[in-house]
This record gives sequence, C-alpha cells and structure tokens, in this order.
Amino acid sequence: MDRFRRASAAALLTALALAGAVGAAAASSDVPAPSGHSAKDLMTRPALSAYATARNVAAWEEFRIHGSARNIGSGTPVTLQQKQGGRWVALPATMKTAASGEYSLRVKLGIRGENALRIVGGGAVSPVVRTTVG
Repeated sequence: MDRFRRASAAALLTALALAGAVGAAAASSDVPAPSGHSAKDLMTRPALSAYATARNVAAWEEFRIHGSARNIGSGTPVTLQQKQGGRWVALPATMKTAASGEYSLRVKLGIRGENALRIVGGGAVSPVVRTTVG
C-alpha cells in the first residue's frame, strides 16, 4: 500500500510540474497569438455583439436588435444589414453607440422567411442574427 501511495504522489507531482511548465509557456510572450496577431491586437480589436428580441415575427412587426460595442468610441454609427440574394444590403436603420457602448435599433422586416441580419460600424461586424418573418 505504501508503494502505491508513493507512486501516486510521484505521478501527481509530475503532472503538476508538467501543467505548470505548459501554463508558463502559454503565458510567455514568446508564444504567438492565433492568426499571426499579438494578444494585445486581439484585445484592442473593435467588436460588436448583436441580439434580436424576437426569433419569429409577423411581416412588418416591430422588434429590436440590440448589443454592445467594444473598442469603438461612443457616438460611432452602427448600421443594420440584411443578406439579400447572397450579398449584404444596408437597411435604413442606423444609430450611434451610447457612452456605454450599447445600441438598440427598432426593426421591421417585410421579406418573409428566415432573414440573416448583422450590425456593422467602427470597423467591426457583428455575428449574424437570424429572425423568421411569417
């Protein structure tokens, strides 16, 4: 039993030492960030989030797309885009980000079926939001 405890303790210490070495290497500035960007570049890159208040709406029923901007100055215009025929088309829905970086756009859509929407502004593009118009 004593030999089993010593072997288990040795295995645990080896695993901890390896984990520490891997963690130190990952934290090192010598390790490049993905896609050839530095970690600082990724942290300061402009970004937009987008969320719809409704997943399904009737034609011309109002709903909202809201989200926040990161690393984009307050007062920066953001615009709603809709995918139409394989290309992104800007809709007449634009507003400026608040001092907190947040925005909220009122939206009414008339194209029936699933609509792909996104927000663009300040050099950033949000993830696609999908809303079905019935």
